[in-house]
Amino acid sequence: MTDTPSSLSLTLATEADTIRLGEELALVVKPGDCVALWGDLGAGKSTLSRALLRAMADDDYLEVPSPTFTLVQNYDLRISVAHFDLYRLADPAELEEIGFADALDTGVCLVEWPDKAGTSLPAKRIDITFGFDVGGGRQVTITAPASKIARIERVLSIRRFLDAHGYTGARRRHLTGDASTRAYEYIYPADGGTRRILMDAPRQPDGPPIRDGKPYSQIVHLAEDVYPFVAIDQALRERGFAAPEIFERDCEAGLLVIEDFGPDTVLDGDGKPIPERYRASVACLAALHATRFERDIQIEAGLVHHVPDYDRTAMKMEAELLIDWHLPWKRDGAPATQAERAEYLAIWDDLIDQLATAEKTLVLRDFHSPNIIWRGEQEGIQRIGLIDFQDAMIGPSAYDLVSIVQDARVTVERDLVDQLMADYLALRRSEPGFNEADFRRAWAIMSAQRACKLNGLWVRLMKRDHKPRYMKHMDRTLWHLSVAFEHEALAPLRDWCARVGIGETESRPQAR
Repeated sequence: MTDTPSSLSLTLATEADTIRLGEELALVVKPGDCVALWGDLGAGKSTLSRALLRAMADDDYLEVPSPTFTLVQNYDLRISVAHFDLYRLADPAELEEIGFADALDTGVCLVEWPDKAGTSLPAKRIDITFGFDVGGGRQVTITAPASKIARIERVLSIRRFLDAHGYTGARRRHLTGDASTRAYEYIYPADGGTRRILMDAPRQPDGPPIRDGKPYSQIVHLAEDVYPFVAIDQALRERGFAAPEIFERDCEAGLLVIEDFGPDTVLDGDGKPIPERYRASVACLAALHATRFERDIQIEAGLVHHVPDYDRTAMKMEAELLIDWHLPWKRDGAPATQAERAEYLAIWDDLIDQLATAEKTLVLRDFHSPNIIWRGEQEGIQRIGLIDFQDAMIGPSAYDLVSIVQDARVTVERDLVDQLMADYLALRRSEPGFNEADFRRAWAIMSAQRACKLNGLWVRLMKRDHKPRYMKHMDRTLWHLSVAFEHEALAPLRDWCARVGIGETESRPQAR
């Protein structure tokens, strides 16, 4: 998308419409955004600002004093917001003195009377111009780079979707975004009904082809729209697992209104594992792996989702993140030699060959603490709310057990790891055809594969995507790799890592 200026116009018939626009802009703005509000006294600038700030705070009674005399009021919210009122600004040069540049670096700047800033505001800003409508309301024109206008149009289209499905007047509040392009909102019906969750997952365009004419997402089988989520959700619910009910959907638009399982997770208030909940999660996983799932799931007439295989190409592509990103970072930019790369890939070919006899089941792929909701009022497997499975594949069942006992974001202490492994194996041993030795070997191989992927991914997120915060997990995922190395099948990879210097200086992570 070219980022040339674009615009849209809205009619705000009442003050409630202005408040609603402010609340929806709170779902749109990102760090680095400057929102400039233009208009005469009484046009609605302060009303919109107050609504935006209260929505971002999720506090309808948040004090929002006018910064007319102080020039700026700072709010430490989900995103830091600096609310500027420049009416009394004597000279644009004073903007630097009151911290405008710093505020824009770390959060959002909301600016009333932006004309007082001269040419000091960023060119790529969001301009909102208020005018008086002949009918007594307000006419608003929003002008911004095309990428920012697209964000605003998206949030307005979601409002139209909600209005069309019985949620007119519903209050919307940010819930979370994840590492993908998905975002989530809480939906509070206007009639006081049960809170819902909106999933916003627009179909993504293909990235550049990187191998055999395919983009990375296709090679590793990442969901590109919401149809896989709908299909797997349906399959899980039909088999008695706690996946959220889908109340409304527009799959082509990438919008779902789904059941809210509540706020409880498998972690305590300090972010540490609650053993009882982890053990219940592993019991649920054992039941899942003992359940048969169809490879082709009919979503609706004429529409079938084919669950892909976690195949050699996908496994190797993910494992290559270690050699493509982690190793050069470890060597201050020096890449792997051709010989090192050839040996590494040959090792992985042999490890993947050893998975030929491993049990293959539906693999949810992200079965770890952020995606497990604790439903303590339920019983059995219904206590475990499953919410992230759109990338599910058919692959080694051991992968999902790796995901939870080697949680990338939370340190699961070794004694609990051993307990969870024992629980799982005790539940599966009596099943016809279950081979414990094969499973333990598959667990070690998938542990190493996942750790190689993550130890490369953290560096890629830092270097390419400018998201350094994920590097805090590095010690933990290197420790996970060392645990995988305890199995004799991983000796070749362990020796290769020792020779190239991966993992040699890192220590075991402290509990979160």
